[in-house]
Order: sequence, then structure tokens, then C-alpha cells
Amino acid sequence: MEQSTPTWTRQGLVLPRSKDSYGSHVMGDPCIVWDSEIDNWRMILFSDPPGHGQAVHLGNPAEVGPGTWQFEGPLTFTNPEAFPSTSTHKPWIILDPYRPNQAAKINGRFGLVVVSWLSETRSKVIQQAWSDKLAGPWTLEEGITIPLGEPADFDARHVDAVSAYYFEERQELLYFYMGYPQQAQDRAVSPYGSAQAFATRKSGETTVTKGGVILEPCQQSGHWASGWVGGLQILPGKEHRWIAIANASPSAPDPRDKSIAREEPAPSLGGFAYCDEEWPVSNWQWYSQPVEWIDMMPQEAIDAGEGVNFWRQYILLLPDGKAALFYNSGSYGKEQMYMKITGDALM
Repeated sequence: MEQSTPTWTRQGLVLPRSKDSYGSHVMGDPCIVWDSEIDNWRMILFSDPPGHGQAVHLGNPAEVGPGTWQFEGPLTFTNPEAFPSTSTHKPWIILDPYRPNQAAKINGRFGLVVVSWLSETRSKVIQQAWSDKLAGPWTLEEGITIPLGEPADFDARHVDAVSAYYFEERQELLYFYMGYPQQAQDRAVSPYGSAQAFATRKSGETTVTKGGVILEPCQQSGHWASGWVGGLQILPGKEHRWIAIANASPSAPDPRDKSIAREEPAPSLGGFAYCDEEWPVSNWQWYSQPVEWIDMMPQEAIDAGEGVNFWRQYILLLPDGKAALFYNSGSYGKEQMYMKITGDALM
């Protein structure tokens, strides 16, 4: 049985594209955590250029809508020479899975994962960094944390849209990531569509172990997640042990397509999956409906710049019991960040 679907109310534009060089193309893919040093929320996000940035919340932590966020520019790294190219993006703070929106502290430090480009192939891989403060600066580990798969694997083309959690009782990091194939996969629906997978790493170790796919494109044609599967955020559930908010699409990639949208054809939608396992790496199931279909958008949302896609979704649980849903929307490469809110209990 699915969990009941929340009712969301639009709040509008939270972070517009910047008018200067930083974040002038995309503001999106947020990860929001409580920062005790500022006694408020800190947002790590995909702001392009250069691909990464942060914003801080101003005022009442329970009121996180339009006009309450201040963009602070790119993240800082002490050793940017550790990037395999000049480009990295989609940063995510390593979170405590049992305390939503709280950064995990591992051996006294905070962790960050990022998606970096390999200069020779323009493929994406995952790297990891550490800092004493959520504001940074961040120091990258040497080498690649989650590499590409073998040529026939589901993640041979890209390892992308990473999220990460630290399970203290297991002394283990759990990564979720989006894998793109180079070759057709053995599935009837969307053989070239990306899938959501997991990897693990024990505290104190350097080796990451890939665990395989946990959410592939739904094998029901026309389902909102039957085309490709993007990044996800997990939360303890109310009717299920775990729920996840993810972005996905009913549109299957076509290998003959050479457009900018070839690997993630529109529309990108937001929606939920659920899992009842204690260790959330198996038996995930999709909800039957997304949060919203693109063609159901009200005119005021279109007038505010929404459309084409609802990208990476992130839920922030507020002190007053409400939940805010952040997402970026707009045409490819011209995305801005928006927000919805619900009073329905998610936990």
C-alpha cells in the first residue's frame, strides 16, 4: 500500500537566476541543512556557472519562501587541482538519515559529495570533500569516489545526481546515485534510461562498494517514472519505514537523439517511492502518481517561469510541522528554484 500523497501549495520563485556571472544559467538541485554557526538554514546548490554555490536563509527558520534566501556565490575548495577537469556541479552535504535536514558529523567533520566531469570523455563521476564548517572551505579527497561502470553496465556513461547519508550505528556511508548506460539494458521499457543505484563505504576506509540498481525506470509504459530516473532524497516515513522524493520522467531516451535533452528528455517530474527495509537498499516501490504533471500547472506558475521540467526535488521539514518542497523548473539551462508547501505529515 502506498503512503497517502500530500497536498502541496505553490509559494513561488525562491532563487532566481543571478544577473551576474555566478548562477546566471541555473539555480537548482538544492540540499538544505541546519547550520548552527548561523543559527539558520544553509543551502548548497547547483548554480551554473560555475556549477556549485550556496545560499543562507534570513529571518524566521519556519518561513523559507520567496525573499528569504541570500545567494552567497560559489563553494570554495582548498585543492581544486584535485578535480579531474575544471568543471564540477550538483553538490550535496552528507546527511543524517534519521534527522532530516541535519548534516552528519563524521569524525568531527562534515562531508560533501559532488559530480565532476572527466576531461577526456566528458563523462561524470563522484568525488568527496571534507570541512570543519558547512560554509567551507572544502578539501577534496584524492581520486574518484564512485567511478564509471564497465561498458555494458547501467552506469557506464555517467555517475550523476549523488546524495549521501551516514548511518552511525553501522559506521557506514550510503550513497545514492544516477547511472546512465552506454548500451541498452535488459529491460522492456526504456533500455537506455538512467536508473537510481547505491554504493557503500565503511567509516575510515577509502574503497567504495557499488551495490547495483534500486530504482530502474518503471516497467509500466506511461508511468511517470518509466523513462529515466534522477536523484533522490530519503526520509523516515509515516506509513512506510522510508520514503524518497525523486525526479523522473515518462519519456524514454532515444540514442539517436543528439539534442541537449537526449539523456533526460522532458518532462522531468517529482514524485515519491517507498521502502520498508531497515537498510534502505532494496524493495523500493514507485508511487503511482507524481507530485504534479507538467500539463496540470496553473497559469500563474507558467507566468512565473515554471515549465518544461520539474528538476531535482528536496524536502525541508520546518519547525512548525509543515514541509517545504524545493525544485528547479524552466527550460534546459534556464532553470530557477521554486517552492511548494504542505501541512500534511510526512513522518
